[in-house]
Amino acid sequence: MVLGDLGAEVVKVERPGVGDETRTWGPPFDPDGEAAYFLSVNRNKRSIALDLTLSEDLAVARSLARQADVVVENFRPGLMERHGLGYEDLRSENPRLIFCSITGFGHGEGAKLPGYDLLVQALGGLMSITGQPGGDPVKVGVPMCDLVCALYGALAAVSALHVRDRTGEGQRIDVSLFEAGVSFSVWEAGRYFATGEIPQPQGSAHQANAPYQAVRTQDGWITIGATTERNWTAFCAALDLSSLLEDPRYGTTNSRLANRDSLIETIEQRTTGGTTAHWTEVLEAAGVPCAPIQNYAQVYSDPHLLARDYFWDAPHPRDATEQVRQLGSPMRFSATPARREAAGPLLGQHSEAVLREIGFTEQEISSLLAEGVAQTPQEDVASR
Repeated sequence: MVLGDLGAEVVKVERPGVGDETRTWGPPFDPDGEAAYFLSVNRNKRSIALDLTLSEDLAVARSLARQADVVVENFRPGLMERHGLGYEDLRSENPRLIFCSITGFGHGEGAKLPGYDLLVQALGGLMSITGQPGGDPVKVGVPMCDLVCALYGALAAVSALHVRDRTGEGQRIDVSLFEAGVSFSVWEAGRYFATGEIPQPQGSAHQANAPYQAVRTQDGWITIGATTERNWTAFCAALDLSSLLEDPRYGTTNSRLANRDSLIETIEQRTTGGTTAHWTEVLEAAGVPCAPIQNYAQVYSDPHLLARDYFWDAPHPRDATEQVRQLGSPMRFSATPARREAAGPLLGQHSEAVLREIGFTEQEISSLLAEGVAQTPQEDVASR
């Protein structure tokens, strides 16, 4: 999706009759049974349906790889090789190919283990520091390991293409969910490697600064970031807590961190006397970093995001008059803006067009389709 946003021509290879399993991950579904999730994260892609257990379909896949800049695969190690689609197989026909392999645990030790975001959040330590102190283990609310692994893969692919421009040679990229998840622990690693101290959950609090967390108000919560001396002084003045400036327990960043429990208790005695909106207004006027905690209904109608035209509507693949609301790309370019074209494709929607583009004749295409290779959407619906 990221590479597609940046202008790449993405061809998604899916299983005939079933396709990407996330097509059925709902609700909600559209009237034709496509999951809203699939239509969102597969924007700007085209779909071809190939059965990689059949020789005719494999031949089409190899033809695609011969002309591709990048092949991205997300299977357990060894599966692509068993199908004759491994890096060495494809490189022999396309030495300029970038082969990006995304797995749970990489190639080598542990390679056969299944890669799931939940498992990696557990093994990678994220669940050990997420949640309230003394509480049950909690996973991050979104699949962070999945998402950051994909971002690493996209960055690595773009970097490898840049190297290829200089050398003329492609290369293999090995990105794993596990290592991507562990890479989040920048604060935790620094502390542990220096002291041997095992990090613990801190709720919304920061590992090294205070006050930098959510605090209670009369009707909810507000987050505050009074970490610099200027912000700390302004914060105390805004909340009429100037006495804290004279308290030796809170005289430095480190002492405020060491005495965080008593500090937050004192702050909340004040903030619970006013609403979240009140304190947001007061602290913003004082120049203190703060923000209310928004739910996603508020996020998706946030005036700042709307003014920035962050959200956009993609034409539905079956009916262009229907729109599928999309998140925008956070990457903004002055000359080459992120692409905004279509929602996720129907299964096999672009099979004929892709076959034509990679050099198959009309007669060959007709023959392949007649044999069930590269199903079209209509054939897929019939097979269901």
